[in-house]
Amino acid sequence: MRTVTIHDLKAALDGAAGDATPLVLDVREPYEYAEGHVPGAELVPLATVPQRLDALPADQPVYVVCAVGGRSAQAASFLSARGVDAVNVDGGTQDWVAAGYPVQR
Repeated sequence: MRTVTIHDLKAALDGAAGDATPLVLDVREPYEYAEGHVPGAELVPLATVPQRLDALPADQPVYVVCAVGGRSAQAASFLSARGVDAVNVDGGTQDWVAAGYPVQR
């Protein structure tokens, strides 16, 4: 499992075009997601990650984010062990907000 900073994720999102937009999974709970999330992030609460395994792409990285990095590390480790190119986003949404990056509500 790879780990990147929120700055690396922002750079990946900024450098993407059209269909190449990186997939970002937010593994927090719905109420946390509603309070604010990385723009375009898809809500997949940690407990539901195993059920979503077959829907994840095999040909591109999947960035996994939570509040600070603990739950995303668990999800990314699970996904990596099953062949997904999962990337843990260290610092999570908390660091994303602190850096002043845009937040979707």
